[in-house]
Amino acid sequence: MGKLDGLVVLVTGASSGMGRATALLFAAEGADVALVARRAAALEEVAAEARHHGRRVLVHAVDLADGPATRAAVDTTAERLGRLDVVINAAGTNIPRRALSVLDPADWHDMVESNLSACFHTTQAALPHMRQQGGGLLVYLSSAAVQRPDRSGVAYQATKHGQVGLAHGTMEEERENGIRTTVIFPGLTNTPLLEKRPVPTPPEIVAKALLPEDVAQACLFVASLPARVRVPELAIVPSGI
Repeated sequence: MGKLDGLVVLVTGASSGMGRATALLFAAEGADVALVARRAAALEEVAAEARHHGRRVLVHAVDLADGPATRAAVDTTAERLGRLDVVINAAGTNIPRRALSVLDPADWHDMVESNLSACFHTTQAALPHMRQQGGGLLVYLSSAAVQRPDRSGVAYQATKHGQVGLAHGTMEEERENGIRTTVIFPGLTNTPLLEKRPVPTPPEIVAKALLPEDVAQACLFVASLPARVRVPELAIVPSGI
């Protein structure tokens, strides 16, 4: 038996990186999973691997900045899989031209939509289902840059701070409905997001970075705890950097 037998989990950003690793680990631990991201072909590859564990897997190729489309994906997941126990908000991006001196207002808007509005849409869509069943868990993958500012860019840091406010505000409104939230703060992680840095990260630093599977294990730890337990925040950083 897996740690998540019988649970239904929706994972955003499931086509790559932390989202992909989390979706596959959760399927291996017995959860039925819904995969959400924009790239349909990449999602189908993840779905095929997840189905090897004998779990039900749904694929939703949607832009999470599109509120109605996101709501439809969440509603379809709950209807077809019978419930919705956990949402992992793993979708996110960054841009190479990230310093204030070069940041374009259009890029700022896109960052807010991709990193923050996407979480808002999934949260608002998931809550009615979780209220109806008497509980649920919302996990937000923020960034260690929230706790220790760096050069990841003001748009990235502002949106990752926003996820923290969304998570904690939701908890205060929904605790009486049995709904819990957790914010995870990953440090440097070897994901495709590193390719969007304005200057390539030195290989010797990348070699010390977290792997997506490390962050997935942190998500599993939080999701496998009993409903009486809540982890408000959890930092996970490379030990050698």
